[in-house]
Amino acid sequence: MSTFAERYGGWALVAGASEGIGAAFATALAGRGLDLVLVARRAGPLAELAARLPTRTVTVAADLSAAGAVQTVARASEGLDIGLVVANAAYAPTGAFLTTDPWRSLRALDLNCRAPLLLAHHYLPAMCARGRGGMIIMSSLAGQQGSPGIATYAATKAFGAVLAEGLWSELRGTGVDVLACVAGAVTTPGLARAKPGRAPGTVTPDAVAGAALRALGRRPRTVPGGVARVSAALMSRLLPRTAAIQVIARASRDLSG
Repeated sequence: MSTFAERYGGWALVAGASEGIGAAFATALAGRGLDLVLVARRAGPLAELAARLPTRTVTVAADLSAAGAVQTVARASEGLDIGLVVANAAYAPTGAFLTTDPWRSLRALDLNCRAPLLLAHHYLPAMCARGRGGMIIMSSLAGQQGSPGIATYAATKAFGAVLAEGLWSELRGTGVDVLACVAGAVTTPGLARAKPGRAPGTVTPDAVAGAALRALGRRPRTVPGGVARVSAALMSRLLPRTAAIQVIARASRDLSG
């Protein structure tokens, strides 16, 4: 049986790596022996993270919502054996859709949908040619139904989950694994800034990264955390659609106020 590093090494690329879930993925992957390409908008936090990791790193300060940013990342990783891509970078505009600046909605679309799509187009063909590799696309429970107050963000997260599941099926038999990681509330700095306090069932970034890495190659989708899994089943299978939308509206009220 191959080790994790043999299946997904030698290099992993983590988009949105400066803090929270992305930094947790970087730490977990370095612990498994993979060298890392770390991508985020802010150079300072990337350098600080890279200095703490025990493996080789390449840092790329790039806003993946910008035109040409994925090409910048591709050039920075040229010649490296990228065996795993984690598409974690995300932007979450909050507030009523009709009063939201369209630029914010378009930025969410570019970062949350366009960037992972382009990363998949660039890195997956080489993985398939080698017969090994993987990609994790971060999604959210908000994307399981319409989510008032975070409508655009939720819609982009639905896109990511469905894209990952489709790729999981298409690439079966190639040696390349794809996973949608559908997270609930996570104790990230971004959530702390948007919503003080801790919601029931909130999990840590380390728990999310660990769950995703354990699930990769085993199934097309994982939901980290017991409470989140129950919530996902309740919202998608048991509640009427209108009730599910009302539940998420109450849960996201503090974010959109």
